[in-house]
Amino acid sequence: MLLDVYTAAGSNGWLGAFEEFVNKVKSIRPTVIDLIDIIIVALAIFYLLTRLKSNKFKHLISGLIILGVGYALVTLLGFTVSTYILKFVFSNIFIILVIVFQQEIRQIIERIGRSRFVGGSLFELFASEKSETVTKAIIEISKAVQRMSESKTGALIVMEKGTLPLEVVESGISVDAEISHELIGNIFYPKSPLHDGAAIVRDGRLFKAGCVLPLTHSNNVPSELGTRHRAAIGMSEYSDAMIVVVSEETGNISVVVNGRLQSGYDESSLRAAMLDYMTEDSSGKKDNKISGFFKKGRKK
Repeated sequence: MLLDVYTAAGSNGWLGAFEEFVNKVKSIRPTVIDLIDIIIVALAIFYLLTRLKSNKFKHLISGLIILGVGYALVTLLGFTVSTYILKFVFSNIFIILVIVFQQEIRQIIERIGRSRFVGGSLFELFASEKSETVTKAIIEISKAVQRMSESKTGALIVMEKGTLPLEVVESGISVDAEISHELIGNIFYPKSPLHDGAAIVRDGRLFKAGCVLPLTHSNNVPSELGTRHRAAIGMSEYSDAMIVVVSEETGNISVVVNGRLQSGYDESSLRAAMLDYMTEDSSGKKDNKISGFFKKGRKK
């Protein structure tokens, strides 16, 4: 239909093309199947839009809007070469999106696979064991963070929930060990070769250490926050992970989720916040959980 519109635009002008498009729309008689199909596609698009919240997605949308306006202009003005190039880009836009958002798409697919609706009772036993492991890990991490806070030892711990960007995971050293507060303390000991990087916790185990995280490009970050905090915010902008930061200068404990940083935690409130966020199910209550642990459990 759009191709017919473009053809008509060349012979009858844009007004005639628009009239023809309106007439074709009026002639459409959707069936129940068509309506169901439209609803499914609309829900799928809405789901993707709510999940792809990174700055990369926002910039891509802005770029596509600019390219779309440019495509309309060069077509209207009759620029043959520019029209051909932009037409090629838009005809392959699906492939481009898959390449650009391969990490996010993998996260969404894994999130669907982990849902109770898909997994059912088959994975309930494994989920229970995983939850117990995660809970024990959170208790040990909270204890380690409190000790590092008291000694003003800088630390950066990423609690993976979905799937982290591949470049971040590959930047670290594989550990794959059971978590204890002693192990976490040794990782971030100032003379340790891994203390400047981030530790990644996956499924209740210390998965990686010494990882390099992306820094945030936001201009709203207070100037007094150092590299660790900027890295924590940057990591939270590209994933749904919870990042715990211990300031080397003040010993202050902070938590970052979805680009939002909250400070003033102690061992007890940090443990509550981590349990609240990391052990929740995938039933779509994430936003409520985030606002919940930002409002409660902090040290008064």
